[in-house]
Amino acid sequence: MSGIAQPTAGVAGAPPSGGPAGNPVWRAARASGSLFLRQREATVFVVALALWVFFWLTSSDFLTSTNLSNLLSGYAAQYIILGIGEVMLLISGEIDLSVGFVFAFSPFLMHYLIDFWGVPAFPAILLALFMGVVVGWVNGFFTVTLRVPSFITTLGTAFILWGLVLTTSHAFPAPIPASAMGIGKWIGGTQSGVFAWSQFAWAVVLVAIFHVVLIRTRWGLHTVAVGGNLLGSREAGIHVARIKYGNFMISGTMAALVGMQVAFYNNTIDPSSGGFTPMFYAVTAAVIGGTAMLGGVGTILGAFLGAIVLATLQDGFTLIGISANPLNIILGAAILVAMVANVSLARLRIEGRTR
Repeated sequence: MSGIAQPTAGVAGAPPSGGPAGNPVWRAARASGSLFLRQREATVFVVALALWVFFWLTSSDFLTSTNLSNLLSGYAAQYIILGIGEVMLLISGEIDLSVGFVFAFSPFLMHYLIDFWGVPAFPAILLALFMGVVVGWVNGFFTVTLRVPSFITTLGTAFILWGLVLTTSHAFPAPIPASAMGIGKWIGGTQSGVFAWSQFAWAVVLVAIFHVVLIRTRWGLHTVAVGGNLLGSREAGIHVARIKYGNFMISGTMAALVGMQVAFYNNTIDPSSGGFTPMFYAVTAAVIGGTAMLGGVGTILGAFLGAIVLATLQDGFTLIGISANPLNIILGAAILVAMVANVSLARLRIEGRTR
């Protein structure tokens, strides 16, 4: 009947199907955006992206192959790999202040083994890496078995290792053993050519491995449980000591590897490399990326992105001519801004889950 109004499509009060809310592309984009914002790494990813855009616009050299290999292998890779060990420890409720000195001592140990004691290059490199495992075990023994706080334990081992480096090297740098140079290209790379990306390639592979370990394996589940509820973990039958010992040894191994990489990359073994600065950068990368200092919460991908942020700031400020003197002021302010944004986004995620 022509006099009767035909029903309109849709429900009364709903937006037209052609509007934004009814558009499937819009709904998919909104769902993707909501999923992205729920990720712990979202804020630091946005910060890293914004920094890359800023330095790309302010310096024509920023996105060149030479500068990117310097940024990612020369700066970021060491913070990423050290950050992996720190994330595992921080999640389990501990910290390692000695990583920068394991970093400094491992290439010297390789040098002594090859040049003074005639050990072939490959076993010498493995023994230098194993030194990191031993230091991690010692840190675990004092912290877990003797119940000394990890802050104090690792501070003590840091100074011991620092003294060993300065005493045995007489505070002078040493050359890379000639027999180790071929292996060194694959471990730490060089400052030019395809091997300039070796350190970053190692970092990406290790991030992928430990991301899976943390979120998909029993070891990762127990690490989170130990840091989140120590008493409950013991009552649930988790071997707390084994988890903490293991994570200390992981941290020591990562530090020894980074020390070898930096020595090969710079083509010298420098007693002034390492120290407390790389450790602080690694912990900062972990915290910026969403790892809690009190344990129980953390992410390997977040530490990866946090390290990219720190390396981008260092490299970018150098490119645009900001001197080293005010760099720490700007870096500290950037860290605080990133952390405020991270905390705010975490609050929004919590509020979104409670609605």
